Amino acid sequence: MSVKAKRIFKRIISYAGIFFFIVAAFMLWWQLRNYSIYDIAHTMLNIPFVNLAMACLACLAGYFALSLYDFLALNYVGEAKKVVWWKWMLAGMLGFAISNNAGHAVVSGGAIRYRLYTRWRIRGGDIVKMLTISGITYTLGCAAIFIIGYFLIPPEFFEQSTGASIGFSAIFIGCLTAIIAYFAATVLFHGKSIRVGKLHFDVPTTKLAAFQMLLGVVDGLLAGLVLYACLRPFWNIPFGTYIGFFIIAQNTGVFSQVPGGIGVFESIFLIALPDNVDKAAVFGALLAYRIIYYVLPLIGIGGLFFVYERWLRAHIKRILAEAKEKMDTVKGKIEQRLPHRHDKK
Repeated sequence: MSVKAKRIFKRIISYAGIFFFIVAAFMLWWQLRNYSIYDIAHTMLNIPFVNLAMACLACLAGYFALSLYDFLALNYVGEAKKVVWWKWMLAGMLGFAISNNAGHAVVSGGAIRYRLYTRWRIRGGDIVKMLTISGITYTLGCAAIFIIGYFLIPPEFFEQSTGASIGFSAIFIGCLTAIIAYFAATVLFHGKSIRVGKLHFDVPTTKLAAFQMLLGVVDGLLAGLVLYACLRPFWNIPFGTYIGFFIIAQNTGVFSQVPGGIGVFESIFLIALPDNVDKAAVFGALLAYRIIYYVLPLIGIGGLFFVYERWLRAHIKRILAEAKEKMDTVKGKIEQRLPHRHDKK
């Protein structure tokens, strides 16, 4: 590929998010054109407190699961002993809180991880490997949940659209193939490594691959529970059926490159709704989900990061002050001895 073609390709990717956002915004407007802002706001206020509390607990558990991505990745690169538990939890939660809202997970979440882990004496190459293994963990989890959801979603959901049915089956085959290929690679290439540029990626063990898929599934289910708790009062849908749609909508939002998948995620859900369900109510639940799963963690974990940064700066200043005080003491002692030596001469 020529340099010019690469530039054009990069430009297309960078503008893809804007394109999908515009399309999603139009689809949202079309789905909600018969409802007012008051209808949507009224729905959000009518979500029972118990459901909101359940959504918050699921969110808290979900972000703990997200932090385990970093713990698993640290074990993969063999640096888990270097980083204490609260550090990888902070890096994992903050990285995902930022990438969930800003999009472009590798750039946004990777940047904050690079800043923190290099400070904790983790090499840049190992951080790249950590980001890669975390991305695979997320993909494995989504693929596994989609496969389960494929068998749980009733066939009548796709009776009105042959294209949707074919697309859903194609995604199922792709997910199943990806999981089988990954686990087969862990068996066939055990103990070997793959070279990508200057980096050598060790092929994960089958045990690590199993932990990756399990963690990805738990993370996906907990994220789904946040929205399900908000959605349940307005749409009586079985969780098994719901989670399949959730994973499709979530992954579509991720791959659209739109920050947080905003608009894209909501559009998928509204399109999948039966005619007898109040779309304004569902959209209100979707907004509540965004506030609980996206906005609140960013504020809370961002606040913890701010406190950590302030503490670190104060700690460094204290160390520098103590070092300066010791140097002044040593310098004073040296200056006291110099005249005596001169007098002896």
